[in-house]
Amino acid sequence: MPSIQLHGRIFLKGTINALTGLHIGGTTGELDIGGIDNPIIRNAFNRQPYIPGSSLRGKIRGLLDRHFGKDLNKPVGRDVRVHESKTPAEYYICPISQVFGVAPIQQLRGKTMPTRVIVRDTFLTDESLAVLDKADTDTDLTEIKTEVAIDRITSAATPRQQERVPAGAKFGPLQIVHSLYTQHGTDHDNQLQDELKLFDTVLKGMELLEDDYLGGSGSRGSGQIAFENLTMTFKSRECYEKVDMDPITINLPENADIKAVRQSGYVEQIRNAIPAE
Repeated sequence: MPSIQLHGRIFLKGTINALTGLHIGGTTGELDIGGIDNPIIRNAFNRQPYIPGSSLRGKIRGLLDRHFGKDLNKPVGRDVRVHESKTPAEYYICPISQVFGVAPIQQLRGKTMPTRVIVRDTFLTDESLAVLDKADTDTDLTEIKTEVAIDRITSAATPRQQERVPAGAKFGPLQIVHSLYTQHGTDHDNQLQDELKLFDTVLKGMELLEDDYLGGSGSRGSGQIAFENLTMTFKSRECYEKVDMDPITINLPENADIKAVRQSGYVEQIRNAIPAE
């Protein structure tokens, strides 16, 4: 495989606003009599709720699989299946595999690029922590939503409890990092243009997520989120070589949302910041 060169990284930052209660499942590690049936995931050091990067990344990838109509050919765990390219020909035409990466199976060994996107864990903002700390919540920083399953024949009721971060909580800073690569011996300009199109795949997945849900019980009202106050910077390869060179800030509207980012003309701004070869 030709050598791979990093041309820079796009940093997308912002806030995740929980428009409805948010449940991303965790585990208690023990069975408590009278405890919550479905607890959320918490930071082990401070017990604060957070959004794992794996949950956000996995949901975006799953929505893109459906958006592009991809064959769900790889089982992940017991009940989850995702799409993964199995041949170089499939890989080169699949933006999902190129963005999120593929397993190093023999047929693809030495014929793929590195995973482009990194999604960091996102924690409650200081403002939300202060509000929730003063709020009369059912547990530490969270609410307990009780749902009742009704037997369709006997009408017997079975209650169940679900822990949620209350609606209105905000998480940030969200950070998504996307790397731009080219291969030696390829058409440099056209490949960079294709690389920037791959970043729009990530933005497309984020827009799909806003119209879907994050975490569990989305069909019952939980997990509606919005990406807010988005900012973008680009750190070129030269920034890593020259310590006095700063990343460039991409011009976005104030308080930009996903649609505003996609319409901002960021592609040309980043393209102009990469030296021609």
